[in-house]
Amino acid sequence: MMTNTEVLLQLKNLKKYFEFNKGLFGQNKTVLKAVDDVSLEIKKGETLGLVGESGCGKSTLGRTIIKLYDVTGGKIIYDGEDITGLNDREMLPYRKKLQMIFQDPYASLNSRMTVGDIIGEPLDIHGIASGSERKEIIHDLLNKVGLTSEHANRYPHEFSGGQRQRIGIARALAVKPDFIVCDEPISALDVSIQAQVVNLLEDLQEEMGLTYLFIAHDLSMVRHISDRVGVMYLGRLVELAASDELYDKPLHPYTKALLSAVPIPDPKLAGQKKRIILKGDVPSPINPPSGCRFRTRCRFAEEICREAVPEFKEAEPGRFAACHLVDKIN
Repeated sequence: MMTNTEVLLQLKNLKKYFEFNKGLFGQNKTVLKAVDDVSLEIKKGETLGLVGESGCGKSTLGRTIIKLYDVTGGKIIYDGEDITGLNDREMLPYRKKLQMIFQDPYASLNSRMTVGDIIGEPLDIHGIASGSERKEIIHDLLNKVGLTSEHANRYPHEFSGGQRQRIGIARALAVKPDFIVCDEPISALDVSIQAQVVNLLEDLQEEMGLTYLFIAHDLSMVRHISDRVGVMYLGRLVELAASDELYDKPLHPYTKALLSAVPIPDPKLAGQKKRIILKGDVPSPINPPSGCRFRTRCRFAEEICREAVPEFKEAEPGRFAACHLVDKIN
């Protein structure tokens, strides 16, 4: 867990919009605001959890941070350097520092390559090692993630889902990164395997001083692994706080509703817990509501929520929320 207070990654009003054409001849341009005006900081050695409903922009944010998607607006500052406008050649040195573990452990691995070549490919691209040194690094990485050197000559289809995810983790570690986006790395795995992968990520973080952005749907697992947790809704960050503080006392109405759905293993306590049912469906990011994007599903919404976009600001020391009525409802 985090002990450093030095900022590794800073996002300033980050935006990622997708444009596409509508109509019979594609004459009408439509903009989908997948990530809209997100600002946050991630400290060295920290795990920042990111939660929210499907389609809220979590994965798009992660991919934009590591420049798999071009930035529409705002800034990405990594270790004091503005990397927002860097082209592919200029980004190459940062590719070693910024890595990603993908959600689908099978689709993210080339089925025609052996495990050794999959893990070794980043070493080849960055000219890190070749020959016997390359082989030694690959075997060491396999051992580090709980596999053996014998697995290097096999193909992805010969492994279970949990083992394939370990291969994906080994590939991400090959270039000795500082920051890893974990894009729902456990959602495609059996429950029994999820804990193993999370424990592995925690052990690697402690051993290698890694910093994580951990994107997930499992709110209980996010609490376990994260130092702080951010909550996204329809492309925007609505709350950010230390993990225990957010789970014990959520401030934003959306966060309250999300956490009310977390299962409690004790039947007596579960019976006492009140579930908050949100009305309606998530609005389209192509045509989001005016003002607060959550207002159409919020039981506390007032006229100001329709008229003005709430500022994402510090509501309590170290706690940020985007809600006009945060003081009134808490």
